[in-house]
Amino acid sequence: MSRPQATLIGFSAVALWALLALFTVGSAPVPPLQLNAICFAIGGAIGLVWVGVSEGFGVLRQISWKVYAFGTAALFGYHLLYFSALRLAPPAEASLIAYLWPLLIVLFSGLLPGERLRPLHILGALIAFAGAALIVARGGVSASASALPGYGLALLCALTWSSYSLISRRLGSVPTAAVAVYCLATAVLSAGAHLALEETIWPSTALGWGSVLALGIGPVGLAFYTWDIGVKRGDIQLLGTASYAAPLLSTLVLVSFGVAAASVILVLAAAMIAAGALLAAMASRSR
Repeated sequence: MSRPQATLIGFSAVALWALLALFTVGSAPVPPLQLNAICFAIGGAIGLVWVGVSEGFGVLRQISWKVYAFGTAALFGYHLLYFSALRLAPPAEASLIAYLWPLLIVLFSGLLPGERLRPLHILGALIAFAGAALIVARGGVSASASALPGYGLALLCALTWSSYSLISRRLGSVPTAAVAVYCLATAVLSAGAHLALEETIWPSTALGWGSVLALGIGPVGLAFYTWDIGVKRGDIQLLGTASYAAPLLSTLVLVSFGVAAASVILVLAAAMIAAGALLAAMASRSR
């Protein structure tokens, strides 16, 4: 698989994550950790079917338990931190801080073997982050001392996902089949946390069940497999910058389905994110 092909596959994860907000809204009133458990169970089951048909389950026995522990801690930790941050701090500010992860990927990718961080990478990531900030904080922001714990968890959230992506690059020899185990282990941990912290509430409509199933298949399922391929074999700096398209695409999807209203801010944010991605692509082409 060539580097451009792997990068394109990685882009599909960003496109799937753009559907996360829509399906999450449709899955209400299922609590976050319960939703996490169901969706990761679906995503893990899909992975097991794929492994059984393609490489065989023997490949899973060849992977170190340390790798499984790393991937599970990252997936479960990221979502637990994210949900907790949104409970303890205003969603706009917490989401914006959490969305520092693509910028961190770009900045720290220069430390990876065979990678070189160029000024255009940094400039593109900063411009794209500013565009994403317009989307996430379009309702206004209001700093509050009582929200500091939530802000701290959001920052840990960004560090967790950027570290997972960069370390996955170093684990390039580990087959993507390992993600199936990450997902199933995350489902088990999420189920335990749900039983300890939440009340069990199942979807009450066909739309709710459909949304939960769609989440497990796409944004909380296939997306993690395609992202693994992208960060291990593709252009991780370009992927990091392009990831800022996720909040924009997510908002456009919500607008298309009448869940959110269109605005001039969307147009400006789209231009900034596109410009940032273009600068990153130019830097990558100059390798």
